[in-house]
Amino acid sequence: MRVALKLYASLADHLPVEARRDNRVELDVEPGITVLDLIERERLPQRSCHLVLVNGVFVPPEARARRMLEANDELAIWPPIAGG
Repeated sequence: MRVALKLYASLADHLPVEARRDNRVELDVEPGITVLDLIERERLPQRSCHLVLVNGVFVPPEARARRMLEANDELAIWPPIAGG
């Protein structure tokens, strides 16, 4: 099945070069994959996966190992951001 992975700020460096313009890549994944499985599969640093949304809905850290992705889901991830 296909899902979209969107990475922002410093996490965008983990995307293929051609995907960085849109911060988005389409991935083929196996049914039953969880948010945490995909984070690990793509070798994203878990400490940097601060704000995680599936289809615009926040997925807290304690739910990422249980939240399964479905076909056409969009997983968006931001690192911690500081500013003022």
